[in-house]
Amino acid sequence: MLNIDSLEKGIVLDHIRAGSSMKIYDLLHLANLDCCVAVIKNAKSSKFGKKDIIKIEGTVDIDLDVLGYIDHNITVNIIDDGKIIEKKQLVLPKILKNVIKCKNPRCITSVEEEIDHIFRLTDDNTQRYRCVYCEQEYQDKSEATAG
Repeated sequence: MLNIDSLEKGIVLDHIRAGSSMKIYDLLHLANLDCCVAVIKNAKSSKFGKKDIIKIEGTVDIDLDVLGYIDHNITVNIIDDGKIIEKKQLVLPKILKNVIKCKNPRCITSVEEEIDHIFRLTDDNTQRYRCVYCEQEYQDKSEATAG
């Protein structure tokens, strides 16, 4: 049995869809943090069968919109003094800024590098986003890139 120490202070991202933790690690730029970060892949879960978990030591700000976009079922646990002091439930973000990129070669974001890539949620049920500049629909969550 693998044993990962509990946190005294930090954030635990729980109920991550199995296999998605490294995408989250990259999009949240966790490699740039100067603290301990543990990525646990394929942990047993009575609810999902398997899940991933990310533990981040210390006080850090994370982009909840990125997490909500990837999987709004992730639970964000805020830990202090070794106990969960807050649980944040994620929602599908209405606006995404510099999380995904427009694939339309005629979009202004393809020509002007400084322009933010902004997408608006157009359908909650299908989780579809459209570029605010050219209305191009973004379809593939697996290609999300950090901006």
